[in-house]
Amino acid sequence: MIWFLWALAGTYALGTLWLFWGWQWLPMPTAASNDPASLPSLTVVIPVRNEAANLPNLLADLNQQTYRNFEVIVADDASTDATVTLAQTFAQTAPYPLTVLALADDPTVASPKKRAIAQSIERATGTLIVTTDGDCRVGPRWLNTIARFQARSGAKLVSGPVTFTTDRSVFGSLQTVEFASLIGAGAATMAHARPTMCNGANLCYQKAVFRDVGGFSGIDQVASGDDELLMHKIAAQYPGGVRFLKDRDAIVETAAHASLIAFYRQRKRWAGKWRTYTSLFPTMLAVVVFLCNLTPLLALAGWALGTVSADAALAVILLKIVPEWLFLVSVLLFLRKRSALWWIPATQLIYPFYVVFFGLAAQQPGVIWKGRRLQ
Repeated sequence: MIWFLWALAGTYALGTLWLFWGWQWLPMPTAASNDPASLPSLTVVIPVRNEAANLPNLLADLNQQTYRNFEVIVADDASTDATVTLAQTFAQTAPYPLTVLALADDPTVASPKKRAIAQSIERATGTLIVTTDGDCRVGPRWLNTIARFQARSGAKLVSGPVTFTTDRSVFGSLQTVEFASLIGAGAATMAHARPTMCNGANLCYQKAVFRDVGGFSGIDQVASGDDELLMHKIAAQYPGGVRFLKDRDAIVETAAHASLIAFYRQRKRWAGKWRTYTSLFPTMLAVVVFLCNLTPLLALAGWALGTVSADAALAVILLKIVPEWLFLVSVLLFLRKRSALWWIPATQLIYPFYVVFFGLAAQQPGVIWKGRRLQ
């Protein structure tokens, strides 16, 4: 048994160091040199449902953008609150073109969010599509940073950094660390030209590329995946065309979940996407991460049963957590989440149980999104 544990722990350690190297390898921004006249026009697509409490803050943030060549489409997915009214009222005085697309509820649609984005893109006039969520906050140089990076790199899809707003609660701090691991892992795999994860709260892609890959066709039966599954389609057709924007001016913030049930429902949706992967590498990575997170649990079980010595169990656990700690520190510092560093050990303690739990929970069909049950 010990040799099996060593193999799993060693694989995980090497994989984590591979991610750490990829993250460190990503270049930080240099002085902007693009000719403003050569920069692309943007369409910011905001799919929303029941975001009356949050959307006005995001629309106000867009007022402050230093980059002005953009329009906004708010695609409302049958909200039952005042979201549409607030957006329409804001549109009357907005200093940028703002369209409110009100969509009726359609229980036959498997992925309402994909429908909202796709119908917005049909109306978009921008060369680039930028997506975010109605509960997000963005800085004044957000769009400027995206436009300049895409123009310099020629990327087909640009993934940007996302983090949680400052939350001093235990639950919020643990979420901040866990979410940083996902953002960092996604960024690092892009650095290695093996993209696995991204987040629709901060995503940009060429409108022509969206059409070239058939949009959401083939993945529209999955409730989630408007970001990650689309990225896989683009990466397959345009190898090397997916890039991560490692720039603090591009960070998008959103609120951590306030309740365990909301957190559970979101992570179950995310975990369920791996079954639809058509690319072998993300599928293999998901399976390896699941198996490797079993190692500390198996090591502890072996020690309790007397089949693994205490020294061997400790060595296996350290082989997992030390590379993780290095990686998480580097990502959290970039995201300006220094206060969350103290919560890394607690997250590492919980994470093996978390991965195993959601790996099993994802096998159950059906998800709940914005108050509706989807298949």
